[in-house]
Amino acid sequence: MSTPAAPQPAASAAPDPARFITAGRAHLGIELGSTRIKAALVDDAGTVLASGSHAWENQLEDGSWTYALADVEEGLRSCVADLARDVQDRHGAPLEQIASLGVSAMMHGYLAFDADGELLTPFRTWRNTYTGEAAALLSKTLGQNIPLRWSVAHLLHAVLGGEEHVARIAHVTTLAGYVHERLTGRRVLGVGDASGMFPIGPSGDAFDPELLTRFDALDAVRDLPWQIADVLPEILVAGQDAGTLTAAGAALLDPSGTLRPGAITAPPEGDAGTGMVATNAIAPRTGNVSAGTSAFAMVVLERPLSGPRVEIDMVTTPAGDPVAMIHTNNCAGDLDAWLGLFASFAERTGSALAADELYAALFAAGSEGEADAGGILSYNYISGEHQTHVESGRPLLVREQGARFTLENFMRAQLYGAFGALAVGMQVLLVDEGVELETMFAHGGIFRTEGVAQQVLADAIDTPVAVGASAGEGGAWGMALLAAHTAQVAARAEAGAPAPTLAAFLAEQVFAGAEQSVRSPAPAGVAGYARWLEGYRAGLPVERLAGESLS
Repeated sequence: MSTPAAPQPAASAAPDPARFITAGRAHLGIELGSTRIKAALVDDAGTVLASGSHAWENQLEDGSWTYALADVEEGLRSCVADLARDVQDRHGAPLEQIASLGVSAMMHGYLAFDADGELLTPFRTWRNTYTGEAAALLSKTLGQNIPLRWSVAHLLHAVLGGEEHVARIAHVTTLAGYVHERLTGRRVLGVGDASGMFPIGPSGDAFDPELLTRFDALDAVRDLPWQIADVLPEILVAGQDAGTLTAAGAALLDPSGTLRPGAITAPPEGDAGTGMVATNAIAPRTGNVSAGTSAFAMVVLERPLSGPRVEIDMVTTPAGDPVAMIHTNNCAGDLDAWLGLFASFAERTGSALAADELYAALFAAGSEGEADAGGILSYNYISGEHQTHVESGRPLLVREQGARFTLENFMRAQLYGAFGALAVGMQVLLVDEGVELETMFAHGGIFRTEGVAQQVLADAIDTPVAVGASAGEGGAWGMALLAAHTAQVAARAEAGAPAPTLAAFLAEQVFAGAEQSVRSPAPAGVAGYARWLEGYRAGLPVERLAGESLS
């Protein structure tokens, strides 16, 4: 896939990037995503100075999707080493000192530790959907939808299952919180990521105290040696000082000793929060879609919803404002697998294509398909999908006997399928709940082929979709912006000057004048996607049966 240009900030980029970096003024964001760990180094206005990455994959072990913590450490070191090489190659400078640092990671999941800091059970990621009984009990008890992947659902699942480790729990956290503690020694979490652990209260900067009390009153947990508030991390909001990079933390990132400690750190966040920041979608009536292995749409609310909805998660922006979240476990994973198959075929014919050429050619074919994909349905369910009540996913391609099975229609069905479960959830939010959304901002690798997936999404949700020049930068860039904002807040406080809010920082210093393209819904595409989605819904029993029958 082609790489987009870096964002065009309002303020000028560092006049001499090498000098800026060697002076230790750059800001680093690291995000541990589902398939890649990425790093972005930026200047004060968010211009990308260098980047790095490391590929990794989760493993299905003993019925749970997991990543080994040793792989977390190895991935961080590899990613930062790749970043340092890019700094050297681009600017002829070593990466020795940074002004600020922030870590984000895939939200939710379950990391439980004892009093000695030992992991009590392998990391259980957001992809695990076996917490249905616990989530249902919590939703009833707390009076709001508690998704299967939330940390508290995993915690109660372990309690209800009588797991031995439960009595020894000293604290639970997310992947971002774990890495942040390794880097700084502080057990804190940004409010956006924390909102995927346990519901946030009306103040927007703390867990809901009434709901904490309700949890502790549950029969299943009443006799445990801890209370829920004692095992959850401290919450911080965007701009607050989350500690400094310690010598041990710097050594974890860079065992060579080149990177020095001392950088101020931003509150660790989840990938949903960094997606909002990376698209400047943190004001009411704005939203963003982040599309990768999973997908989620975040819509900042201007009024409360009618009540709890199983399709909608209530979370927050990194500043603590309420957000309706439509999350799907599956997005581009199956699409990438099919494109890998086409790449292998091209190579066998002696016509190997570079990745960007392959994606461009096949996405272009999809844009030429029939509006309803010609009778072809694609279910991209590598894992279970809660939005459509599929417990165990099996990727499935289904077509009518008379379907027009062309490359163009096949690729359009693949693109439609990538957003299928998301479209189901968005109908609940936009149609049933009547939430007003002026523009949906999109980012993630699927949007890096210009215009194609963007138009599909606009038609799927019948809303204009904007993609900025930074669309492919993703969460690591968003986390770097949060780190830059934290550094600026600290500097202003030291000087006795008023600090900018996150919204003001993004609007005035990063996104003012930024390039973006907007695709409006096309009437034919909207109607075609609606027909396709009707067939998609009708075929869901087949997808469920596939999960039950194919082990």
